Amino acid sequence: MSDPTTPTPLVPHEGWHVMHLFYQVDHAQWALFSDEEKRHAKTHLTELVQEIRATADTQLLSFSIATPKADLGFMLLTPDLHVANAFEKQLSLSLGPEILSPVYSYLSQTESSEYTPTREQYIAETLVEEKCLTAGTPEFDAALVEFETRMAHYRKYRLYPTLPDWPVVCFYPMSKRRSGSDNWYALDFEARRTLMAGHARVGRTYSGRILQLISGSTGLDEYEWGVTLLAKDTSDVKAIVYEMRFDEVSARYADFGDFYIGMQLPLDLLFRRLCL
Repeated sequence: MSDPTTPTPLVPHEGWHVMHLFYQVDHAQWALFSDEEKRHAKTHLTELVQEIRATADTQLLSFSIATPKADLGFMLLTPDLHVANAFEKQLSLSLGPEILSPVYSYLSQTESSEYTPTREQYIAETLVEEKCLTAGTPEFDAALVEFETRMAHYRKYRLYPTLPDWPVVCFYPMSKRRSGSDNWYALDFEARRTLMAGHARVGRTYSGRILQLISGSTGLDEYEWGVTLLAKDTSDVKAIVYEMRFDEVSARYADFGDFYIGMQLPLDLLFRRLCL
């Protein structure tokens, strides 16, 4: 018999839920705590972070925000929306009921891209038309196996990513424009696929320097996608965003929200950075 106190899991048929959470620290309230209360609060948050990270199929990134837009940021990935919601409530109260004030949040889901080339498209457009390979030859078969292996890895990463501890975290939301002649949704699929292929080629030139996770939020939050960039150098974040602004997908069809830049830190360093 099911437990009536446990809600039915809300798990997408594929992919995970993603929450970006941003907080300000109320230092005036924190200053009212005794040294013992401060140690207890930081221990409580540390244990909660450990609990979240030990949860199956769940990841939690924690980072200091570089500007006064916020002080503290979390990126939470987990399948069940009930679990994500419960952890979000606990994180918000983890240092005490008045210490962390939410200033921005964003909900999305990991998703595969509808513009990823199919097996048939890759054969026709790349192997036959571009590389002039003949079906059944060793070269053709080897190239097809390489493509299928690469696409399986890419699809797994898009839906079930493992995010590294690279120091720089950049998050921003975006939507495709729906305005007059710059209406993305008025374009036919092939036109959109061609434009996105060019956009992707720019992104691939930053392989090894930028890890990009695009999560879908249509119907879930105010924009249509959340974009998370992980990097080892802020110059690479600046460069990829700048270069992609010249691509037609961005230049004509993209609207962006605010950018949040954070730095991943171990919790002991994060506490010191936040002056806690």
